[in-house]
Amino acid sequence: MSDKSIQEEVYRDADPLELPENAFRELGKDETYRPIMHPAHDYPEVTPYSVTMGLILAIIFSAAAAYLGLKVGQVFEAAIPIAIIAVGLSSALKKDNPLGQNVIIQSIGACSGVIVAGAIFTLPALYILQAKYPDITVNFLEIFCSSLLGGVLGILFFIPFRKYFVKDMHGKYPFPEATATTQVLASGLGKASAKNDGQAKTLVVASLIGGIYDYLVETFGWWAGTLDTMVTNWGQTLAAKTKLALSCNTGAAVLGLGYIIGLKYAFIIFAGSIFVWWVIIPLFGTYGSPEITALAPNVIFSDYARLIGIGGIAMAGIIGIVKSWGIIREAVGLAGRELKGNKSEGKTIRWQTDISMKHIVFFIAIALAAVLLFFWFGVIHTFWQALVAWIVVTLIAFLFTTVAANAIAIVGSNPVSGMTLMTLIIASAIFVGIGLSGTSGIVASMVIGGVVCTALSMAGGFVTDLKVGYWLGSTPRKQESWKFLGTLVSAATVGGVILLLNQVYGFTGENALVAPQANAMAKVIEPLMMGGDTPWILYMVGAILALLLNWLGVPALAFCLGMFIPLSLNTPLLVGGAIAWFVGTRSNDKAINDARRDRGTLISSGLIAGGALFGVFAALTRFLGFEYSNPMAAISVQWAGLAVYALLIVYLIWDSMRIKR
Repeated sequence: MSDKSIQEEVYRDADPLELPENAFRELGKDETYRPIMHPAHDYPEVTPYSVTMGLILAIIFSAAAAYLGLKVGQVFEAAIPIAIIAVGLSSALKKDNPLGQNVIIQSIGACSGVIVAGAIFTLPALYILQAKYPDITVNFLEIFCSSLLGGVLGILFFIPFRKYFVKDMHGKYPFPEATATTQVLASGLGKASAKNDGQAKTLVVASLIGGIYDYLVETFGWWAGTLDTMVTNWGQTLAAKTKLALSCNTGAAVLGLGYIIGLKYAFIIFAGSIFVWWVIIPLFGTYGSPEITALAPNVIFSDYARLIGIGGIAMAGIIGIVKSWGIIREAVGLAGRELKGNKSEGKTIRWQTDISMKHIVFFIAIALAAVLLFFWFGVIHTFWQALVAWIVVTLIAFLFTTVAANAIAIVGSNPVSGMTLMTLIIASAIFVGIGLSGTSGIVASMVIGGVVCTALSMAGGFVTDLKVGYWLGSTPRKQESWKFLGTLVSAATVGGVILLLNQVYGFTGENALVAPQANAMAKVIEPLMMGGDTPWILYMVGAILALLLNWLGVPALAFCLGMFIPLSLNTPLLVGGAIAWFVGTRSNDKAINDARRDRGTLISSGLIAGGALFGVFAALTRFLGFEYSNPMAAISVQWAGLAVYALLIVYLIWDSMRIKR
């Protein structure tokens, strides 16, 4: 059926107040999907209000996500909290026809999380290596341009794949984050707005609880931010004899993150972590060389064991490309046919109108030219070496676009860190071969890695925005066009926040920000560029492990991610995932279980947003010179941390299960 006939024959009824019954399932033969906003009508979407609010939220959530990501290695997706804020504001301001404007607010604001992920997973590695090699320099312009150009490439490379992932695969992919965001935005319609008022209040309360909780522990340290067996005498003895240890971060934001991830994937990530900490590290500590056996468990993890996870993540990325090759071919063919003018009969309706493919090709050419100039004049300063770097970035960013989108569509998690690690390994080997090594090679590789990481992060995040727009009936062309402005603002914000956090906390030394992904990148790049011994054997062990996991049907990426993120950050993910399972299985009524699980997701989103935002306030407090030393003994702080963390868990369970019918 052509777009014209659909427009004339299907969409004649009034706008519904809720999503159609076939929104989340596959369509039958000759069945069509009718979004909430009439596909053939125009609605307020891009307005001064929607653009301004989108930009404000992009700035706020960029700062919050950067802090949380550098602290725990996980960047929360801002789409759901921003959607709730957008609906709450439109209701309070009594906006007419707010749905289209709220989609634009969410789409612009959601640039924050994806740009932040691209920047903080790579560029802090320069600060980490700067402590060892003082001639390495880092400046705002490098961070800003890397984030901006990567984000622009991610937008442009994904647009040709929109129709495949968003329209053609209707009902075949779960899109967990897009589903939740869509439900939130739809909840503000008609009689459902009363429900939204309750959601907004729940979100505000959870945000305050999570924010104040994390602010107090970060600023005053009245209880332990991390529970650790090595603080106790028996734990130290156990670690000395067997290299066994257990730790758990007590932050509200990380607990909420685990809830949203869910038990299945939280358990797989935790299993990867336990495999390293309770199998690999004890083996190294028992049968390794004398200099290894003398090391503490956390040092063995940092210097040796976690490198196996890096190899596994790189192989998981390759597996993803192989599985997605058919999708790449089909989407490129579809874009090529459109570029030649072979469109379906009739005029394309508003609901399915993208930026013209001719314009996309033109913009891609400009963006790639800008990337080449940035590499040449801003990073490498030798044209032919810059050209080689440009080719590597172009090929890898385009090929991995479908991997990123596919991961988001299926599990709601984007494996950008693993794909970027593989990019660094390939790029560094090529750069050394053409004579680009040493500290200049380190800077070039990390900035280039930042471009690729941000491009892939944006591609994965953008599929969520466009799927939300598809379900609700927004105009893709407007979402695509204004995404560039959100990218610009988020890139500028994250550059400033990284510089601030480096001055306050730093990325090396005691009490430094963990930045696990950036530390992993630094460990990969240093031996390749400085002539050291690259641990290829450990990388190969990880790659073989990923192949075996894939063969067994275990998500290799999640397992290997757990292998190189510290145990203290993976344990609370399992706690949060277990709470999600508990809350969603206590009733014999499926509707009650679903409602409780959804309420828990809302509360967890508040814990994440509040904890991250107040974490930025805590950083500013320390930046302004406030320091507090807790006089309590270390063991007392640990017991206090256990008690307060238990209260936080009880709150999350109790408030989630308040729904009785």
